[in-house]
Amino acid sequence: MKKLLLVCAVSAAIGLTGCANSNNTQRGAAIGAVAGAILGKATGDHDKSRYAWGAVVGAIAGGAIGNYMDKQEEALREELADTGVDVVREGDTLHLIMPGDITFATNSAAISPNFNPVLQDVALVLNEYEKTVLMIKGHTDDTGAEDYNQTLSERRANAVKNLLVSFNVNSQRITTVGLGEYEPKVANTSAENRQQNRRVELSIQPISN
Repeated sequence: MKKLLLVCAVSAAIGLTGCANSNNTQRGAAIGAVAGAILGKATGDHDKSRYAWGAVVGAIAGGAIGNYMDKQEEALREELADTGVDVVREGDTLHLIMPGDITFATNSAAISPNFNPVLQDVALVLNEYEKTVLMIKGHTDDTGAEDYNQTLSERRANAVKNLLVSFNVNSQRITTVGLGEYEPKVANTSAENRQQNRRVELSIQPISN
């Protein structure tokens, strides 16, 4: 319930921001805040909802987190070698970066059939290392209308979630957010750069005691 209220509150703030000011930077900052706020609620040291997550998926003793994430990182790198998915470690967080050109057809939220086995491999590791929460973030380049890009990014994030759930990943571990064109990896100044910005990222964080 707290998580739902948080999503509603931040979503309302985004809507007001869009009405009051169409500036992309301000609106992008508001949308980007959704990701940090929701994931912070899931794993924050000072929020009681952390215990609710822990009750669902278990928790890791503080001193064991590094080793737990090391093993999960190794398993993901092994499963995803030569798939086009990048595994990036940032502290105790793992990021899986899935380029849009191998995940989706252009302007589509339908996952390419050839990519289904890749997400099945991801699900195998997630189900083995279940003491984590996940955030799936959809991104686009800046081609086309910003509202369309926002919707497309949300649909793509949800498509990845739905497929992971179909592979038995607990849906209560997963949060999705669409960030549209607001968090590019690189400047949208060339076709090559735009291709890098069309992506889905899956961030994995441990639940700690």
